[in-house]
Amino acid sequence: MKGERRAEIGVFGGSGFYSFLDDVEELSVETPYGNPSAPIAVGRVEDRVVAFLPRHGVKHELPPHKINYRANAWAFKELGVSRVIGPCAAGSLKVDVRPGDFVVSDQLVDRTTGRIDTFYDGPLTTHVSYADPYCPDMRPVAIEVARELGIGVHERGTVVTIQGPRFSTRAESRWYQQAGWDVINMTQYPEAYLCRELEMCYLNVALITDYDVGVEGETEAVSHEEVIRVFAANNDKLRKLLFTLIPRLPATRNCICSHALEGARLEP
Repeated sequence: MKGERRAEIGVFGGSGFYSFLDDVEELSVETPYGNPSAPIAVGRVEDRVVAFLPRHGVKHELPPHKINYRANAWAFKELGVSRVIGPCAAGSLKVDVRPGDFVVSDQLVDRTTGRIDTFYDGPLTTHVSYADPYCPDMRPVAIEVARELGIGVHERGTVVTIQGPRFSTRAESRWYQQAGWDVINMTQYPEAYLCRELEMCYLNVALITDYDVGVEGETEAVSHEEVIRVFAANNDKLRKLLFTLIPRLPATRNCICSHALEGARLEP
C-alpha cells in the first residue's frame, strides 16, 4: 500500500464519537510501529476522500496512555493523508468556556509522562519546530464554519494534555487554571506532534464536556459517564461541523506543517 494515495483527510475520533462516515471501505494498515487502534474506514465527504480512525479503539478499549499514537499517525500518512482533524472531549478550565462549547485550540501544553512521542530516535538527529502546534490554515476555516452553523466556538485556547487515565485533583486543576490554560484533555499529545513530524497538518476541535474540578464555583467532580453523555448530546453538532468543514479545506498546502522537516535535521 506504500505510496498509494487512498485518502486526503484523516479524522481521529474521540470519546463518544465512534462513527463518522456511512458508506465506507474498511482497511487494515500495517505500520513499523505496530497496529493502529482499529481498522481505518475510508469514504467520501462530497469530493474529498476521508479516512476515519477511532483513537481509543472501536469499543473504547484503549485508555489514553495505551494508545499507539505512532501507529495511528503513520497509518494516516501511509494512506496519503495530508490534513488531520482531531476532535476530542475536553474539560474547561475557564468559567466562560462552557460545556457544549467548541474550542479551536491554538496552543498546547504537555503534562504527560513516558509516552513515545517521536519517530526520530536517531541516528539522524531531528528537531522539529513546534512553536505553533495547530495548522494556521485549517483553524480559520473551522472557526468560520462553526459560526455559520451557530455553534458556540472559542477562536483560540491552550489545551493542557495530562497523562490519564485518572482525572485531575482539585489542586492540579487550580494550578492549570492559574497558569492561564483553557481546556484539559488526555490525547492531544503526542498525537498532534507526531502528525507534525510527518508533515501532516493538524486541527483540534475540543468539545467541552464539563468544568474541571479547580474552576471556581464549579465543585462537582467530573465522571467518565458525564463526559460521554455531554459528548453524545453534541455529536450532531460535531458531525455537521466536520461535514461542512472538510469540503472547504484548501486543496494545496503552504503552511508550516507542510515543510516541518526543512532545516530540522542535523546532518553529519
